[in-house]
Amino acid sequence: MKKISKKAFEPIDQEEKELMESIERDEWRPVKNIDQEKKKAIAAARNTLRKDKRINLRLTQKDYHQIQIKAIEEGIPYQTLISSIVHKYLNGLH
Repeated sequence: MKKISKKAFEPIDQEEKELMESIERDEWRPVKNIDQEKKKAIAAARNTLRKDKRINLRLTQKDYHQIQIKAIEEGIPYQTLISSIVHKYLNGLH
């Protein structure tokens, strides 16, 4: 059986670290209606992932080329990368 290192359970970023500490302080409580909460979470996820607006964007040749390279490195389409960058910026995740 493969042994799992302790490092596998360490938080990967500050937000995850804070969540783990919150759980350890026993701050989490069960919700009253789990089915209703699941439905709300699923609806929120669907609305977040829905891409229903198309835009045209002009970039310099250099920026366009760098985005394509970064997208290849990440293994995703370049439009998805641009969308992710915009989303992260607008949500303070940059």
